[in-house]
Amino acid sequence: MSSPIVTVEIDRDRQDLVIEPPPSGVGLHGKLRVPGDKSISHRALMLGAIAEGETQIRGLLLGDDPRSTADCFRAMGAQISDLNEDIVLVRGLGIGNLQEPTDILNAGNSGTTLRLMLGLLASQPGRFFAVTGDKSLRSRPMSRVVTPLEKMGATIWGRDAGKLAPLAVNGRQLNPCHYHSPVASAQVKSCVLLAGLSVEGQTTVTEPALSRDHSERMLRAFGADIAVDAETHSVTVTGPAKLTGQTVVVPGDISSAAFWIVAAAIVPGSELVVENVGVNPTRTGVLEILDRMDADITLENQREVAGEPVADVRVKSSRLKGCEISGDVIPRLIDEIPILAVAATVAQGTTTIRDAAELRVKESDRLAAMAMELTKMGANVTERPDGLEIVGGSGLTGAEVDSYDDHRVAMSLAIAALLAKNSTTIYRAESASISYPNFIETLRQAIGDV
Repeated sequence: MSSPIVTVEIDRDRQDLVIEPPPSGVGLHGKLRVPGDKSISHRALMLGAIAEGETQIRGLLLGDDPRSTADCFRAMGAQISDLNEDIVLVRGLGIGNLQEPTDILNAGNSGTTLRLMLGLLASQPGRFFAVTGDKSLRSRPMSRVVTPLEKMGATIWGRDAGKLAPLAVNGRQLNPCHYHSPVASAQVKSCVLLAGLSVEGQTTVTEPALSRDHSERMLRAFGADIAVDAETHSVTVTGPAKLTGQTVVVPGDISSAAFWIVAAAIVPGSELVVENVGVNPTRTGVLEILDRMDADITLENQREVAGEPVADVRVKSSRLKGCEISGDVIPRLIDEIPILAVAATVAQGTTTIRDAAELRVKESDRLAAMAMELTKMGANVTERPDGLEIVGGSGLTGAEVDSYDDHRVAMSLAIAALLAKNSTTIYRAESASISYPNFIETLRQAIGDV
């Protein structure tokens, strides 16, 4: 069959993706693997850089964001080999021994890099650091991590009274604290815990709901004294800590797998297996919601790899129904809401997404972006202050849509295009490489054009 996907080069800085939907009855089939988990990849590089000895990382995500993390920590003296999926070697400096860089640290588009790194920079006495990012990252709120660090005694300056990057950090010996975070955010929690590694005594973060726990798991594996109180959503690190290099095996990223899981659920005639997916309970909200929508999903070959639960996910196309997505599940699927919005456009009935205002300060305003672009494709979407209301079943039509330079928006629209009548053009689709460098190739493979 002819290729359903054509990539059109517009100029050196931009690629627009044109997708012709597959013929009726041609679904997604076979087995595929997704890139390594982005959250785990970031943390493995960071903890390896501040551990003593050597850390070996297998299955690292090769997207732009982990590259930004590696570049920042190389600039501060950590020895990190060339990034690849096979094995990356990190020779760490030990806690408190990051070197003062000779230039500004650039986190690129990665909020995880910048926010988590601030906890380490603030706790390096006598050293000065300047940090920035691209245009998108410079518009994203940093006060959510600057505030708890200042409560610990950190000295941080930045635009808009420290709320926006670029930021300057004068490293100091920090004090322990108990921080009650107003939002359930793994980035906030991780930043404070990383700062607490150098602090004498106990540093605790309490959240209003459970957020992803990759930092706690990995810190414990590297030797930190970590205590978790699941009932109060609290995590405590006791310092000063000593971390020792480890072997980290990075499972497939469930946030990347979600695109294929939803695609197979909504494209008629599909049966797809996504192998080696991380199914950490703090990340599987997307599976819970799809189950509530009556998706046909089975976890197979469940196992544990380097402290993280892993499984193969089998998905068959099915008739979905609308549901409400809100409350405590939101922190466990915040990155998957754009692709769940696509699923909602074909589900019978109404899907209501609430409590998701956090999406307005991601790489783009994802609520506004998905409402605008799915509406262009004929979906019945109403934007709310903290979410979306989507009436499914109206059908999608090909259109010219924009990614807003947001990787998750770009990939979600690509999946929507598989169901549309006629072709869809996605502007600035190259943004997918931030978290999924071979997304387009995998789309060709899944649809059967290999």
